[in-house]
Amino acid sequence: MASSQVHSSPTPSSESDAYPVPLRLDRSGAPERYGLRNISDEPLRGLSFSLLGSGLMRATPPLLLAPGHEMTLRIRGSTLPVSAILIIRWFRPNGDEYLWRVSF
Repeated sequence: MASSQVHSSPTPSSESDAYPVPLRLDRSGAPERYGLRNISDEPLRGLSFSLLGSGLMRATPPLLLAPGHEMTLRIRGSTLPVSAILIIRWFRPNGDEYLWRVSF
């Protein structure tokens, strides 16, 4: 005879809750301009961008994007939707690093 025990899992703490992406990407200026707004209530430090695949994007030093502030990325490429992805990297105030993969 088999038996099993059911264990309840602990209630998630704020440290283990999902962290929503704190950025909103505005594609209305596509295919050459993309707006990026910090929609969180904390500053995003060391904000940097990498374009993987075909396309051109100007390199920038890591940035600080304050809550509510917006910046513009200029990206050129005739086949971005099928041949490139954008990787956005930032640090939260507590030092945690995050990456967000964006498709065109």
